[in-house]
Amino acid sequence: MGIRERLSGNEAVAFAMKQINPDVMGAFPITPSTEIPQYFSTYVDNGEVDTEFIPVESEHSAMSTCIGAQAAGCRAISATSSCGLCYMTEMLYVAASDRLPITLAVSCRALSGPININNDHSDAMGVRDAGWLMLFAETNQEAYDNYLQAMRIGEAVGLPIMVCQDGFITSHAIENIELVEDEKVKAFVGEYKPQHYLLNKDEPMAVGAYATPVYYMEAKRQQAQAMMDAKDVIKKVGAEFGKLTGRSYDLIEKYEMDDAEEALVIIGSSAGTAKETVNQLRAQGKKVGLVKVRSFRPFPAEEIVEALKNVKAFAVMDKDDSFNGHCGPMFAEVTAALYAQGVSAPKGISYIYGLGGRDVRVESIQQVFGELADIAATGKTGETYRYLDVRE
Repeated sequence: MGIRERLSGNEAVAFAMKQINPDVMGAFPITPSTEIPQYFSTYVDNGEVDTEFIPVESEHSAMSTCIGAQAAGCRAISATSSCGLCYMTEMLYVAASDRLPITLAVSCRALSGPININNDHSDAMGVRDAGWLMLFAETNQEAYDNYLQAMRIGEAVGLPIMVCQDGFITSHAIENIELVEDEKVKAFVGEYKPQHYLLNKDEPMAVGAYATPVYYMEAKRQQAQAMMDAKDVIKKVGAEFGKLTGRSYDLIEKYEMDDAEEALVIIGSSAGTAKETVNQLRAQGKKVGLVKVRSFRPFPAEEIVEALKNVKAFAVMDKDDSFNGHCGPMFAEVTAALYAQGVSAPKGISYIYGLGGRDVRVESIQQVFGELADIAATGKTGETYRYLDVRE
């Protein structure tokens, strides 16, 4: 039986960090993730963890600290948001290419400009191709659970991992949550035993060496293979976590999809609003459902294709815009997956919503489902690149 508590998402992630007791934290504050290192620093100060807490002068330095620590054979963690994640970008690529399984908590927030401190996914999606594993949470409970699973996943394939939640919506809102007992966490996460690390006196080595054209492409191919291998690891760890807690996790979650004719593909906390909308429309006899993406990297292409293969129309909800002139980033991934699998694709539209913290309500999602019903009935998509609840 777990421990029942009431925590914000940031508190829950910091508590998970305490239970794991990592070796090093490189920390620099930025709203809305500031609370994570702030809460964690109290555990350091109280002697509840053995972590070396290193306050630095920037997010770039925070990730550099983690890279050095992880390369030396330590478990290293950090937390950031928004422009802080952008400032880390150079080092995010280094961490991934050096195959260092750093764990980074991200409380997602809009990017400037214009300056905005509220939630959307432009920060995380802006670094989606940096080579990091990326898990997204709908609730505070999922933010906590994802963090406990993250180190196991990253260390198994030798890739860094981001644990993303929605800034303020889950990071600061307090919810009932069930915590896992400390001793069970320690047994589940296990000890970090790297095969190769800088402080191993019996194996002199370099990390991040220069790669000439003779070696660079092979290194990238191995990195890509690790991302592909992570799919099975995420499923395995999620199933094992389910046996421990009763809360199982997969790459995606299907909600009322068995007979759905119209469906949403969505990520993050807005899935909760969408589920309530589905419940209301189901009560009216409408066959609607949704697919919630938990793992954005690796992208669950086959699983999404299987989930959508029988629907007549779908909308992909992006809390971000690629500014490519025709769709959001997740829509591009979903439609590429359908095309690659040779599926007779259902009609799909791309919705950009919730930018800069714009509220998304049940009525908003009902509007999307109404438009999907028209597409399913007529077979005509019309404009596929749409903005939701915007003053045109």
